[in-house]
Amino acid sequence: MRLRELLIIMSLAISLIPVGIIGGFQGLESATAFIGLIFIVTFFVSAIIAYFITRPIETLTTNIDEISKGNLDVNIEKSEIYEINKLSESLNRVLTSLKLAIHKVGVKKGEIFEETIKAKEQAEKKYTSLLKNLESWIWEINEKGMCTFASQKITPLLGYTPQEISGKKLQDLVASEDEKKLKNIFTDLSKRKTTESISTHFCWQHKDGYNVCTKTTLQKMYDDNGNYLGIRGIATDITDLKTAEKKIDDLTNELSEIKNRQNTIVKNRPTPNQKPHESYYPTLDQETRQEFDHTFIFDEQARIIEADPALYKNLGYTRDEFLNMDLSDLEFLESNQNLMDVLNKIKKQGTITQKSIHRRKDGSSIFVIETMVYSQEQHKFICKVTEEFAVEKNHF
Repeated sequence: MRLRELLIIMSLAISLIPVGIIGGFQGLESATAFIGLIFIVTFFVSAIIAYFITRPIETLTTNIDEISKGNLDVNIEKSEIYEINKLSESLNRVLTSLKLAIHKVGVKKGEIFEETIKAKEQAEKKYTSLLKNLESWIWEINEKGMCTFASQKITPLLGYTPQEISGKKLQDLVASEDEKKLKNIFTDLSKRKTTESISTHFCWQHKDGYNVCTKTTLQKMYDDNGNYLGIRGIATDITDLKTAEKKIDDLTNELSEIKNRQNTIVKNRPTPNQKPHESYYPTLDQETRQEFDHTFIFDEQARIIEADPALYKNLGYTRDEFLNMDLSDLEFLESNQNLMDVLNKIKKQGTITQKSIHRRKDGSSIFVIETMVYSQEQHKFICKVTEEFAVEKNHF
Protein backbone atom coordinates (compact mmCIF):
# COMPACT_ATOMS: atom_id res chain seq x y z
CA MET A 1 0.00 0.00 0.00
CA ARG A 2 1.30 3.47 -0.90
CA LEU A 3 1.97 5.98 1.90
CA ARG A 4 -0.53 8.52 0.55
CA GLU A 5 -3.38 5.99 0.60
CA LEU A 6 -2.39 4.87 4.08
CA LEU A 7 -2.57 8.44 5.43
CA ILE A 8 -6.05 9.00 3.95
CA ILE A 9 -7.37 5.76 5.43
CA MET A 10 -5.91 6.64 8.83
CA SER A 11 -7.54 10.10 8.71
CA LEU A 12 -10.92 8.62 7.80
CA ALA A 13 -10.59 6.12 10.63
CA ILE A 14 -9.80 8.95 13.08
CA SER A 15 -12.88 10.84 11.85
CA LEU A 16 -15.03 8.12 13.36
CA ILE A 17 -14.04 9.36 16.83
CA PRO A 18 -16.13 12.60 16.66
CA VAL A 19 -19.00 10.66 15.09
CA GLY A 20 -18.97 8.38 18.10
CA ILE A 21 -18.86 11.32 20.51
CA ILE A 22 -21.84 13.00 18.78
CA GLY A 23 -23.73 9.72 18.86
CA GLY A 24 -23.09 9.45 22.59
CA PHE A 25 -24.49 12.89 23.40
CA GLN A 26 -27.10 13.51 20.70
CA GLY A 27 -28.12 9.97 19.75
CA LEU A 28 -27.62 7.79 16.68
CA GLU A 29 -29.83 9.92 14.41
CA SER A 30 -27.79 13.08 15.00
CA ALA A 31 -24.52 11.18 14.47
CA THR A 32 -25.79 9.78 11.17
CA ALA A 33 -26.66 13.26 9.96
CA PHE A 34 -23.12 14.53 10.58
CA ILE A 35 -21.19 11.43 9.40
CA GLY A 36 -21.33 12.30 5.69
CA LEU A 37 -20.15 15.86 6.22
CA ILE A 38 -17.35 14.76 8.56
CA PHE A 39 -16.13 12.09 6.09
CA ILE A 40 -16.05 14.55 3.14
CA VAL A 41 -14.17 17.23 5.07
CA THR A 42 -11.76 14.68 6.54
CA PHE A 43 -11.09 13.12 3.12
CA PHE A 44 -10.12 16.41 1.46
CA VAL A 45 -8.02 17.57 4.39
CA SER A 46 -6.19 14.23 4.63
CA ALA A 47 -5.61 14.14 0.87
CA ILE A 48 -3.94 17.58 0.96
CA ILE A 49 -1.80 16.63 3.96
CA ALA A 50 -0.81 13.29 2.37
CA TYR A 51 0.18 15.06 -0.85
CA PHE A 52 2.52 17.51 0.90
CA ILE A 53 4.08 14.65 2.91
CA THR A 54 4.56 12.10 0.11
CA ARG A 55 5.53 14.46 -2.75
CA PRO A 56 9.06 15.23 -1.40
CA ILE A 57 9.56 11.53 -0.61
CA GLU A 58 8.69 10.57 -4.20
CA THR A 59 10.99 13.29 -5.54
CA LEU A 60 13.83 12.09 -3.33
CA THR A 61 13.27 8.50 -4.49
CA THR A 62 13.45 9.61 -8.13
CA ASN A 63 16.71 11.48 -7.44
CA ILE A 64 18.28 8.42 -5.81
CA ASP A 65 17.26 6.29 -8.80
CA GLU A 66 18.96 8.74 -11.18
CA ILE A 67 22.15 8.69 -9.11
CA SER A 68 22.21 4.88 -9.21
CA LYS A 69 22.17 5.11 -13.01
CA GLY A 70 25.28 7.32 -13.01
CA ASN A 71 23.70 10.77 -13.19
CA LEU A 72 25.64 12.78 -10.57
CA ASP A 73 24.23 16.16 -11.64
CA VAL A 74 20.89 15.61 -9.94
CA ASN A 75 19.48 18.66 -8.15
CA ILE A 76 18.12 17.53 -4.79
CA GLU A 77 15.41 19.95 -3.69
CA LYS A 78 14.84 21.05 -0.11
CA SER A 79 11.64 20.12 1.68
CA GLU A 80 9.47 21.97 4.20
CA ILE A 81 9.33 18.78 6.26
CA TYR A 82 12.24 18.73 8.68
CA GLU A 83 13.00 14.97 8.59
CA ILE A 84 12.88 14.77 4.80
CA ASN A 85 15.00 17.90 4.50
CA LYS A 86 17.67 16.34 6.78
CA LEU A 87 17.66 13.22 4.58
CA SER A 88 18.10 15.39 1.46
CA GLU A 89 21.05 17.21 3.02
CA SER A 90 22.71 13.88 3.90
CA LEU A 91 22.25 12.67 0.34
CA ASN A 92 23.76 15.91 -0.98
CA ARG A 93 26.86 15.39 1.16
CA VAL A 94 27.22 11.78 -0.09
CA LEU A 95 26.84 12.97 -3.67
CA THR A 96 29.49 15.70 -3.16
CA SER A 97 31.92 13.15 -1.66
CA LEU A 98 31.32 10.80 -4.58
CA LYS A 99 32.05 13.54 -7.12
CA LEU A 100 35.25 14.47 -5.29
CA ALA A 101 36.43 10.83 -5.18
CA ILE A 102 35.78 10.39 -8.89
CA HIS A 103 37.64 13.63 -9.66
CA LYS A 104 40.70 12.49 -7.66
CA VAL A 105 40.80 9.13 -9.39
CA GLY A 106 40.49 10.79 -12.77
CA VAL A 107 37.53 8.77 -13.99
CA LYS A 108 34.83 10.47 -16.01
CA LYS A 109 31.40 10.69 -14.50
CA GLY A 110 29.26 7.75 -15.42
CA GLU A 111 32.16 5.47 -16.41
CA ILE A 112 32.12 3.63 -13.08
CA PHE A 113 28.43 2.86 -13.40
CA GLU A 114 28.65 2.12 -17.13
CA GLU A 115 31.60 -0.25 -16.70
CA THR A 116 29.86 -2.02 -13.83
CA ILE A 117 26.68 -2.48 -15.85
CA LYS A 118 28.64 -3.63 -18.91
CA ALA A 119 30.66 -6.11 -16.85
CA LYS A 120 27.47 -7.50 -15.34
CA GLU A 121 25.79 -7.81 -18.73
CA GLN A 122 28.87 -9.50 -20.25
CA ALA A 123 29.07 -11.95 -17.35
CA GLU A 124 25.39 -12.80 -17.74
CA LYS A 125 25.81 -13.31 -21.51
CA LYS A 126 28.82 -15.58 -21.01
CA TYR A 127 26.97 -17.61 -18.39
CA THR A 128 23.90 -17.95 -20.63
CA SER A 129 26.05 -18.89 -23.63
CA LEU A 130 27.93 -21.48 -21.56
CA LEU A 131 24.69 -23.14 -20.47
CA LYS A 132 23.42 -23.24 -24.06
CA ASN A 133 26.61 -24.69 -25.57
CA LEU A 134 27.41 -27.11 -22.76
CA GLU A 135 26.23 -30.62 -23.61
CA SER A 136 25.76 -31.48 -19.95
CA TRP A 137 22.70 -30.87 -17.79
CA ILE A 138 23.40 -28.55 -14.82
CA TRP A 139 21.14 -28.62 -11.77
CA GLU A 140 21.13 -27.24 -8.23
CA ILE A 141 19.29 -28.32 -5.08
CA ASN A 142 18.91 -26.52 -1.76
CA GLU A 143 19.72 -27.89 1.68
CA LYS A 144 16.30 -29.61 1.75
CA GLY A 145 17.00 -31.48 -1.49
CA MET A 146 14.56 -29.41 -3.59
CA CYS A 147 15.59 -28.48 -7.13
CA THR A 148 16.16 -24.72 -7.38
CA PHE A 149 17.74 -24.57 -10.83
CA ALA A 150 17.93 -26.74 -13.97
CA SER A 151 19.52 -25.81 -17.30
CA GLN A 152 17.68 -26.18 -20.60
CA LYS A 153 19.66 -29.35 -21.42
CA ILE A 154 17.28 -31.35 -19.21
CA THR A 155 14.70 -31.21 -22.02
CA PRO A 156 16.67 -33.21 -24.66
CA LEU A 157 18.11 -35.43 -21.92
CA LEU A 158 15.04 -36.36 -19.83
CA GLY A 159 12.13 -34.74 -21.66
CA TYR A 160 11.19 -32.30 -18.87
CA THR A 161 11.32 -28.51 -18.92
CA PRO A 162 13.23 -26.68 -16.15
CA GLN A 163 9.91 -25.33 -14.85
CA GLU A 164 8.46 -28.84 -14.50
CA ILE A 165 11.10 -29.99 -12.01
CA SER A 166 11.51 -26.71 -10.11
CA GLY A 167 10.71 -27.33 -6.45
CA LYS A 168 10.75 -31.12 -6.84
CA LYS A 169 13.15 -33.63 -5.31
CA LEU A 170 15.65 -35.22 -7.69
CA GLN A 171 14.86 -38.59 -6.09
CA ASP A 172 11.58 -38.39 -8.04
CA LEU A 173 13.51 -38.34 -11.34
CA VAL A 174 16.21 -40.93 -10.72
CA ALA A 175 15.65 -44.56 -11.76
CA SER A 176 14.30 -46.77 -8.97
CA GLU A 177 17.49 -48.83 -8.74
CA ASP A 178 19.58 -45.67 -8.08
CA GLU A 179 17.14 -43.85 -5.79
CA LYS A 180 18.75 -45.10 -2.58
CA LYS A 181 22.25 -44.46 -3.97
CA LEU A 182 21.37 -40.84 -4.79
CA LYS A 183 19.83 -40.24 -1.36
CA ASN A 184 22.87 -41.69 0.45
CA ILE A 185 25.32 -39.59 -1.60
CA PHE A 186 23.34 -36.40 -0.94
CA THR A 187 23.23 -37.14 2.80
CA ASP A 188 26.94 -38.00 2.97
CA LEU A 189 28.01 -34.99 0.88
CA SER A 190 25.91 -32.53 2.93
CA LYS A 191 27.74 -33.65 6.10
CA ARG A 192 31.23 -33.27 4.65
CA LYS A 193 33.27 -30.14 5.36
CA THR A 194 34.73 -29.92 1.87
CA THR A 195 34.44 -28.06 -1.43
CA GLU A 196 35.94 -30.89 -3.49
CA SER A 197 33.73 -32.47 -6.15
CA ILE A 198 32.93 -36.16 -6.51
CA SER A 199 31.95 -38.12 -9.63
CA THR A 200 29.58 -41.05 -9.90
CA HIS A 201 27.10 -42.69 -12.29
CA PHE A 202 23.30 -42.43 -12.11
CA CYS A 203 20.45 -43.71 -14.23
CA TRP A 204 17.54 -41.27 -14.58
CA GLN A 205 14.02 -42.03 -15.76
CA HIS A 206 13.05 -40.20 -18.94
CA LYS A 207 9.61 -38.61 -19.12
CA ASP A 208 8.68 -41.31 -21.67
CA GLY A 209 9.65 -44.10 -19.26
CA TYR A 210 13.06 -45.35 -20.42
CA ASN A 211 16.33 -44.96 -18.49
CA VAL A 212 19.14 -42.51 -19.30
CA CYS A 213 22.59 -43.11 -17.77
CA THR A 214 24.80 -40.16 -16.87
CA LYS A 215 28.20 -39.46 -15.39
CA THR A 216 27.47 -36.87 -12.70
CA THR A 217 29.86 -34.51 -10.89
CA LEU A 218 28.60 -33.22 -7.52
CA GLN A 219 29.86 -30.23 -5.51
CA LYS A 220 28.63 -28.43 -2.40
CA MET A 221 27.61 -24.75 -2.61
CA TYR A 222 28.30 -22.08 0.03
CA ASP A 223 27.43 -18.38 0.37
CA ASP A 224 29.97 -15.61 1.04
CA ASN A 225 29.78 -16.32 4.77
CA GLY A 226 30.51 -20.01 4.36
CA ASN A 227 26.96 -21.16 5.03
CA TYR A 228 25.87 -24.36 3.26
CA LEU A 229 23.39 -23.65 0.45
CA GLY A 230 22.99 -27.01 -1.29
CA ILE A 231 24.57 -29.14 -4.03
CA ARG A 232 25.30 -28.44 -7.70
CA GLY A 233 25.45 -31.29 -10.21
CA ILE A 234 26.71 -31.58 -13.80
CA ALA A 235 25.28 -34.64 -15.59
CA THR A 236 26.65 -35.93 -18.94
CA ASP A 237 24.79 -38.54 -20.99
CA ILE A 238 26.76 -41.82 -21.27
CA THR A 239 23.89 -44.10 -22.33
CA ASP A 240 25.55 -44.97 -25.66
CA LEU A 241 28.82 -45.70 -23.88
CA LYS A 242 27.08 -48.05 -21.44
CA THR A 243 25.36 -49.82 -24.35
CA ALA A 244 28.68 -50.22 -26.19
CA GLU A 245 30.36 -51.56 -23.04
CA LYS A 246 27.61 -54.17 -22.66
CA LYS A 247 28.00 -55.25 -26.29
CA ILE A 248 31.76 -55.57 -25.80
CA ASP A 249 31.22 -57.63 -22.65
CA ASP A 250 28.75 -59.90 -24.47
CA LEU A 251 31.18 -60.40 -27.37
CA THR A 252 34.07 -61.07 -24.99
CA ASN A 253 32.03 -63.68 -23.14
CA GLU A 254 31.04 -65.29 -26.42
CA LEU A 255 34.65 -65.46 -27.60
CA SER A 256 35.67 -66.96 -24.27
CA GLU A 257 33.00 -69.60 -24.66
CA ILE A 258 34.19 -70.40 -28.16
CA LYS A 259 37.79 -70.74 -26.99
CA ASN A 260 36.68 -73.08 -24.19
CA ARG A 261 34.91 -75.24 -26.76
CA GLN A 262 38.02 -75.26 -28.89
CA ASN A 263 40.16 -76.42 -25.98
CA THR A 264 37.71 -79.22 -25.27
CA ILE A 265 37.67 -80.26 -28.91
CA VAL A 266 41.49 -80.19 -29.19
CA LYS A 267 41.75 -82.57 -26.27
CA ASN A 268 39.46 -85.02 -28.07
CA ARG A 269 40.94 -84.67 -31.57
CA PRO A 270 41.91 -87.93 -33.38
CA THR A 271 45.43 -89.32 -33.20
CA PRO A 272 47.74 -89.07 -36.28
CA ASN A 273 47.13 -92.72 -37.10
CA GLN A 274 43.39 -92.28 -37.01
CA LYS A 275 41.83 -91.56 -40.42
CA PRO A 276 39.17 -88.87 -40.30
CA HIS A 277 35.80 -90.16 -41.32
CA GLU A 278 33.48 -87.98 -43.33
CA SER A 279 31.02 -87.96 -40.45
CA TYR A 280 33.82 -86.54 -38.27
CA TYR A 281 33.57 -83.11 -39.88
CA PRO A 282 31.43 -80.56 -38.08
CA THR A 283 27.71 -80.78 -37.68
CA LEU A 284 25.65 -79.12 -35.01
CA ASP A 285 24.52 -82.43 -33.56
CA GLN A 286 28.11 -83.64 -33.18
CA GLU A 287 29.57 -80.37 -31.89
CA THR A 288 31.21 -82.01 -28.91
CA ARG A 289 33.19 -84.24 -31.30
CA GLN A 290 34.20 -81.53 -33.83
CA GLU A 291 37.76 -80.50 -34.49
CA PHE A 292 38.24 -76.82 -35.30
CA ASP A 293 41.60 -75.22 -35.99
CA HIS A 294 40.39 -71.62 -36.10
CA THR A 295 37.37 -69.40 -35.40
CA PHE A 296 36.39 -65.95 -36.63
CA ILE A 297 33.29 -63.72 -36.50
CA PHE A 298 31.79 -61.55 -39.24
CA ASP A 299 28.70 -59.36 -39.53
CA GLU A 300 25.72 -59.37 -41.89
CA GLN A 301 27.69 -57.37 -44.48
CA ALA A 302 30.37 -60.10 -44.50
CA ARG A 303 32.89 -57.84 -42.74
CA ILE A 304 35.27 -59.65 -40.38
CA ILE A 305 35.01 -58.17 -36.86
CA GLU A 306 36.96 -60.65 -34.68
CA ALA A 307 39.25 -63.63 -35.23
CA ASP A 308 41.41 -66.22 -33.53
CA PRO A 309 45.00 -64.84 -33.72
CA ALA A 310 46.24 -68.20 -35.03
CA LEU A 311 44.02 -67.81 -38.10
CA TYR A 312 45.33 -64.50 -39.44
CA LYS A 313 48.91 -65.35 -38.45
CA ASN A 314 48.64 -68.63 -40.36
CA LEU A 315 47.40 -66.72 -43.39
CA GLY A 316 50.21 -64.16 -43.10
CA TYR A 317 48.14 -61.14 -42.09
CA THR A 318 48.40 -58.78 -39.16
CA ARG A 319 45.38 -58.30 -36.93
CA ASP A 320 44.60 -54.85 -38.38
CA GLU A 321 44.89 -56.15 -41.93
CA PHE A 322 42.62 -59.09 -41.22
CA LEU A 323 39.94 -57.02 -39.47
CA ASN A 324 39.79 -54.71 -42.48
CA MET A 325 38.89 -57.63 -44.76
CA ASP A 326 35.56 -59.20 -45.65
CA LEU A 327 34.72 -62.76 -46.74
CA SER A 328 35.26 -61.97 -50.43
CA ASP A 329 38.89 -61.11 -49.59
CA LEU A 330 39.31 -64.34 -47.63
CA GLU A 331 37.35 -66.82 -49.75
CA PHE A 332 39.39 -67.54 -52.90
CA LEU A 333 36.61 -68.21 -55.40
CA GLU A 334 33.59 -66.43 -53.90
CA SER A 335 32.06 -63.23 -55.28
CA ASN A 336 30.15 -60.73 -53.20
CA GLN A 337 26.82 -61.84 -54.64
CA ASN A 338 27.53 -65.50 -53.97
CA LEU A 339 28.52 -64.65 -50.40
CA MET A 340 25.30 -62.75 -49.80
CA ASP A 341 23.31 -65.73 -51.09
CA VAL A 342 25.19 -68.03 -48.72
CA LEU A 343 24.63 -65.71 -45.77
CA ASN A 344 20.90 -65.50 -46.48
CA LYS A 345 20.80 -69.28 -46.62
CA ILE A 346 22.55 -69.51 -43.24
CA LYS A 347 20.02 -67.06 -41.73
CA LYS A 348 17.18 -69.31 -42.82
CA GLN A 349 18.78 -72.62 -41.80
CA GLY A 350 20.71 -71.39 -38.76
CA THR A 351 23.93 -73.18 -39.80
CA ILE A 352 25.77 -74.57 -42.80
CA THR A 353 28.90 -76.68 -43.36
CA GLN A 354 30.85 -76.33 -46.60
CA LYS A 355 34.26 -76.78 -48.17
CA SER A 356 36.11 -73.65 -49.20
CA ILE A 357 39.52 -72.21 -50.05
CA HIS A 358 41.19 -69.48 -47.97
CA ARG A 359 43.59 -67.07 -49.62
CA ARG A 360 46.92 -66.40 -47.94
CA LYS A 361 48.62 -63.02 -48.16
CA ASP A 362 51.45 -64.48 -50.30
CA GLY A 363 48.93 -65.80 -52.86
CA SER A 364 48.98 -69.47 -51.78
CA SER A 365 45.81 -71.27 -50.67
CA ILE A 366 44.46 -73.51 -47.90
CA PHE A 367 41.62 -75.94 -48.44
CA VAL A 368 39.31 -75.79 -45.41
CA ILE A 369 35.98 -76.98 -44.09
CA GLU A 370 33.81 -74.19 -42.64
CA THR A 371 30.89 -74.43 -40.26
CA MET A 372 29.00 -71.15 -40.15
CA VAL A 373 26.42 -70.43 -37.44
CA TYR A 374 24.13 -67.37 -37.34
CA SER A 375 23.36 -65.64 -34.01
CA GLN A 376 19.98 -63.94 -34.21
CA GLU A 377 20.50 -62.10 -30.93
CA GLN A 378 23.86 -60.62 -31.93
CA HIS A 379 23.10 -60.35 -35.70
CA LYS A 380 26.44 -61.86 -36.65
CA PHE A 381 27.99 -65.08 -37.91
CA ILE A 382 30.48 -67.39 -36.21
CA CYS A 383 32.66 -69.37 -38.60
CA LYS A 384 34.56 -72.41 -37.29
CA VAL A 385 37.36 -73.56 -39.59
CA THR A 386 39.13 -76.91 -40.00
CA GLU A 387 42.16 -76.99 -42.30
CA GLU A 388 42.51 -79.88 -44.80
CA PHE A 389 45.70 -79.14 -46.73
CA ALA A 390 47.63 -76.20 -48.15
CA VAL A 391 48.60 -75.53 -51.80
CA GLU A 392 51.68 -73.50 -52.63
CA LYS A 393 51.31 -70.50 -54.95
CA ASN A 394 53.10 -72.04 -57.88
CA HIS A 395 50.96 -75.21 -57.66
CA PHE A 396 47.55 -73.57 -57.73
